[in-house]
Amino acid sequence: MIEFCRVTKIYNRDIKALDNVSLSIDKGEFIFLVGPSGAGKSTFVRLLLREELPTEGRIVVDGIDTGRLRRSQVPFFRRRIGMVFQDFRLLPERTVSENVAFALRVVEAPRREIYRRVPQVLHLVGLAHKSRAKPAELSGGEQQRVALARALVNNPPILIADEPTGNLDPDTAWDIMRLLVEINQRGTTVVVATHAHEIVDRLRRRVVALENGRVVRDEEKGAYGGEV
Repeated sequence: MIEFCRVTKIYNRDIKALDNVSLSIDKGEFIFLVGPSGAGKSTFVRLLLREELPTEGRIVVDGIDTGRLRRSQVPFFRRRIGMVFQDFRLLPERTVSENVAFALRVVEAPRREIYRRVPQVLHLVGLAHKSRAKPAELSGGEQQRVALARALVNNPPILIADEPTGNLDPDTAWDIMRLLVEINQRGTTVVVATHAHEIVDRLRRRVVALENGRVVRDEEKGAYGGEV
């Protein structure tokens, strides 16, 4: 589903954000991407979304070589990837339903499809009863659920979550993680970039650790800092 082949990303001619990274992620996997700040996690995500191109190497996502995409093809490519951010990025003047529907309107989905899909994903994330609320009327956890619903509404085969629990209290963070696990069990490939040691240690999924732009550890059923 995702393949990085000897990928290097250099900024300002001499700063290696990623250094010769090779990594394969199969369809339906659940991956934790961990490492200290500056390790290369954000660069990994930007390259995966084709917001940037690698300095060297090749990236293939769902059978598509991202380096061969024309600029006009990039928006269509990104429909294959749902993205959840730490800071939610909701439209403050829109209702919950309108925020989720926005992702479908951007891709010019038929109105009938919007009316069908939005209630489905709101039900999945447990927010059907909040469809008319504005973001300011929601808790942090509820706002993250809206962001998750928006990421899922196009049925993407891949979901990337960048620090999805960073602004949440521990109980709410676990609610979001349980949703991500459920989404993964439905067949979606999930990549979570996180600093949440306890969550990684308890869930025991595949862990890919970055340090100074390199993959220093890749283990099944791993812990945040290695085997404990």
